[in-house]
Amino acid sequence: MPCISHKAYTVFLPEEQTVPLIFSSPHSGQLYSAAFLQQSALPLLRLRSTEDTFVDELFSISPEAGAVQLTATFPRCYVDPNRAIDEIDAAMFDGDIGYAANKSSLRVKSGLGVIPRVNLQGEPIYASPLPALEVAHRLENYYKPYHIMLKRLIQQTKKKFGFCVLIDCHSMPSVGGPIDEDKGQPRVNFVLGDYYAKSCAPVFSRSVATFLRRQGFAVQFNMPYAGGFITQHYGDPAKNVHVLQIEVCRSLYMNEQTMEKTANFAVLQTALSGLVQHLSSGLSTLENMPMAAE
Repeated sequence: MPCISHKAYTVFLPEEQTVPLIFSSPHSGQLYSAAFLQQSALPLLRLRSTEDTFVDELFSISPEAGAVQLTATFPRCYVDPNRAIDEIDAAMFDGDIGYAANKSSLRVKSGLGVIPRVNLQGEPIYASPLPALEVAHRLENYYKPYHIMLKRLIQQTKKKFGFCVLIDCHSMPSVGGPIDEDKGQPRVNFVLGDYYAKSCAPVFSRSVATFLRRQGFAVQFNMPYAGGFITQHYGDPAKNVHVLQIEVCRSLYMNEQTMEKTANFAVLQTALSGLVQHLSSGLSTLENMPMAAE
């Protein structure tokens, strides 16, 4: 399988891209540098709670189906590409960070900005302020290259096919965490985020929901995840770019405490491979359907 490798990402390519589909996995990275682990006040397993562990593997059939897959290599707790570049908590750093900071961002206030302050349990990642130079290092070497490649893939796909559909692939804890809106509440199998029908043509998001429900999964839209920065920033149906965020419940395929695959992993991977093939074979029909949100 051909691929493009960079320290910030890997692009898995089909022999020929035959469908206007891109699957991105911005939170699957597991390359924790020794320097980062030394900076952190948390052990590795608690840092990994922010990962979308194994999500890239769940959708790994994408290139075989003629689509493109983009996967981040760096961990989300190090820098989060699903945030705006200005969602920075300047108080985390010692000195002038050299970047504008959006002080009103709710994500920053919760500790989950572009450089997270806490993990998903609300535990502080660092015991002391970081050097201000860390901001430029992480944004310039990891965040920006990921988005440059994602934008390039979208533009190339749109140029070739006339439109592009990006599936932004994520996982979610089976129960709302202490800093979530649905704290303590059990979650469904899949949450589809189309930013309330603003980022993706409804005909496409409904097609995904219908397929998953026919496989026996419980699916809901936009609660508690309507779509992060990637969905909101790149999704523009009026310009023929459609973005749908998929959140997979982790208990379907992994032990959430040990971060290990369960026996159900292969079952879910097969179901999602079926979804990829279903979308690949059906996307041509979208050309004659309404592209803008209804």
